[in-house]
Amino acid sequence: MIAFVSGTVAALAPDAAVIEVGGVGMAVQCTPDTLSTLRVGQPARLATSLVVREDSLTLYGFADDDERQVFVLLQTASGVGPRLAQAMLAVHRPDALRRAVATGDEKALIAVPGIGKRGAQKLLLELKDRLGEPIGAPVVGAPVTQGWRDQLHAALIGLGYATREADEAVAAVAPQAEAAEAPQVGQLLRAALQTLNRAR
Repeated sequence: MIAFVSGTVAALAPDAAVIEVGGVGMAVQCTPDTLSTLRVGQPARLATSLVVREDSLTLYGFADDDERQVFVLLQTASGVGPRLAQAMLAVHRPDALRRAVATGDEKALIAVPGIGKRGAQKLLLELKDRLGEPIGAPVVGAPVTQGWRDQLHAALIGLGYATREADEAVAAVAPQAEAAEAPQVGQLLRAALQTLNRAR
């Protein structure tokens, strides 16, 4: 298993980073949160999980070992593959997922694209004794939707856009975000990139 990669950030895309390791560019699939912490030309260290399929080898990257461990544990539930596990971590931090499972919070899981009501109920049952207890203290009154503007802005800056361009893109997708019950940063990032591409 490749436990982590450490090197210079060679390139960033909406859903992946390329880390140069010993002269080799390693493509690593990451959540918008993780990507927003990376800068091209700067050193980075990502905890990783290698997913092996018959036709592909895909490396998933995480901000820390805890996030990687939750990614692996999520896939022990039936019907959860690496893409859905990553989508869950794109919407919720590891502790938020632990809290959702511990408290039986269906709505938190339904906020993840690809999870419906029945799927959320099934996941709550299967994951109940697997994720463990939340590590941090609960954030009182902090909705899932809080902070999408900051996350999106940071992700765009991380992808190399100027502050003015990032501001305009965030403003362009604001109506879409405000219309959603729980804005998904990954979806908003794709929409923001489309508006920026049209403007160029």
